[in-house]
Amino acid sequence: MVNETRAAGAVSTLPSIGILISGRGSNLQALIDAVGSGRLRARLRIVIANRSAAAGLERARAAGIETRVVLHGDYESRAAFDAALVGILKDCQVDVVCLAGFMRLLGPGFCAAFPERILNIHPALLPAFPGVDAQQQALAHGVKVSGATVHFVTSELDAGPIVAQAAVPVLEGDTVESLAARILAVEHEIYPAAVQRILDGGWHVSGRRVVFGVGQSPPG
Repeated sequence: MVNETRAAGAVSTLPSIGILISGRGSNLQALIDAVGSGRLRARLRIVIANRSAAAGLERARAAGIETRVVLHGDYESRAAFDAALVGILKDCQVDVVCLAGFMRLLGPGFCAAFPERILNIHPALLPAFPGVDAQQQALAHGVKVSGATVHFVTSELDAGPIVAQAAVPVLEGDTVESLAARILAVEHEIYPAAVQRILDGGWHVSGRRVVFGVGQSPPG
């Protein structure tokens, strides 16, 4: 099932971004705010959710962004679901795809459709603590520093080349909720900056590293 809401507006010459969400969309809101303030010079072309109840859909609609709901349960395989997403994003001619709390692992077909053009934000200093419950993992391991990572997406979970990172100290007495809240605030800062840095160009991927040009450095 695909539900659609179209937003009217003039065609933009700015780079276009497609955003995938599953839930509240707080990092989506950070991207919306960054576009509004001019810190992110791009057009948020479409927001796609795999859950019809995703609160982030209302954030997108309030900002005048086209939205669609594509329910993964309606497809017989992950590859078929991925192909549906790719078709929509290609039709929208997006330049970059941003994951903002999208709780589905993307397969090789999706990643091949947008090589080095899919970004994700993760609440840990990768490669430490990939996957879900990263904050709980950090507390369980007794680390003194955690943080957030922006990385390119590959079909391997949270293993793509790192674009930007920012550290967040783990305090005595921290709970999962308190640590997550401080990391989230940092996510909202580094994600738009990292997306803009990628849109600006002047970088390449060497092995597992994102290499920025001479005199240039990654955000974070």
